[in-house]
Amino acid sequence: MKTYGDLNPSPRTILTPGPVEVDPRVLRAMSFPILGQFDPEFTTLMNETMEMLRHLFQTHNQWAYPVDGTSRSGIEAVLTSVIEPGDKVLIPIYGRFGYLLWEIAERCGAEVVTIEKEWGRVFDSSEVIEAIDREKPDIVAIVHGETSTGRIQPLADIGAACRERDILIIVDAVATIGGVDVKTDEWMLDAVIGGTQKCLSVPSGMSPITYNDRVEKKVLRRKKIERGLRDQTPAPASMGRTVQSNYLDLSQLQDYWSPARLNHHTEATSMLYALREGLRIALQEGLEPRFQRHLLHERALVSGLEAMGLTFYGDASCKLPVVTCIEIPEGLDGESVRSMLLDAFGIEIASSFGPLKGRIWRIGTMGYSCSRKNVLHLLGALEAVLLRHQVDVRAGRALQAALDIYADKK
Repeated sequence: MKTYGDLNPSPRTILTPGPVEVDPRVLRAMSFPILGQFDPEFTTLMNETMEMLRHLFQTHNQWAYPVDGTSRSGIEAVLTSVIEPGDKVLIPIYGRFGYLLWEIAERCGAEVVTIEKEWGRVFDSSEVIEAIDREKPDIVAIVHGETSTGRIQPLADIGAACRERDILIIVDAVATIGGVDVKTDEWMLDAVIGGTQKCLSVPSGMSPITYNDRVEKKVLRRKKIERGLRDQTPAPASMGRTVQSNYLDLSQLQDYWSPARLNHHTEATSMLYALREGLRIALQEGLEPRFQRHLLHERALVSGLEAMGLTFYGDASCKLPVVTCIEIPEGLDGESVRSMLLDAFGIEIASSFGPLKGRIWRIGTMGYSCSRKNVLHLLGALEAVLLRHQVDVRAGRALQAALDIYADKK
């Protein structure tokens, strides 16, 4: 029989837009003993996690809890539980993950209407509001931070317009929650989906969500309709189409997270430990100081790359603070550079998707990965690798420019 070696992953400096390095305190929390999911000690941890999620999402919503699964599980849970066949869903698309919302909404039987913006830019709020008034959708689904292009979409005016017109707005904040301001209540967002593996520095495997009573009302109405259909004999051919999933059904998930603790699934105990610790760390740092930390290291990184002579991709006025996109110099094999960074320095950065594949590198400065050590390490390593690839960079300037930013901060 084949023998297998000990698990011993190589140490990495992960500067992708997700996953990122996990805070050691989170890894330690994941090693703690398992508790039963209905053990009072564990349900207390569940309640504390909900409380901290309300602070993170900046909301007073009753419902703020994680869905077990990667970030996509949270997106699917909200969309499949809220969208009814025939609902009109408007999706403004300015990158790859807007297309994901489109695909899921179509699978729910929605009438999907899209507006699209050239990648590297975002919508003016008035453009989205004009589309809302023209199309009169039941739901608007939109990405807050688009990691494929490194752009961030303003939401405050769009949220207010949806509320004024009694339209639900669902927001993918997977890339921004915990690193960039997300004001759920102030911006009048009805449902917001986050992720663990980006700015929270928790392993991928849970998707924190929050939603208000407007969303809950629709979810529970659908549950009532489905129950009525199930009671009919013979059952209608359409039965079972009112809610698309059992595992991702918000009406059942919220029963599980309610004081009733109605059994739905076996909670991912160690992942809940991880999320609770990641939230505790974020709130201990303070949301505003945490946002400022991300901005500081973004400034240092951008200053260093600019001093090196590299060109940035996209409209600078809507840059996502936690993702920096660089145009790959003409004629250069971008994958060769990424491979050398990984092999020689243990640093991972990302390429991109679709029309941007082979055109840009994406550098994530998120959560625990967002540090002075990592920024300086990357700048020095990238300069060395580019010089080895015969790229004409301004040698010696990048680190000094970044150090100037850090010195000014003092």
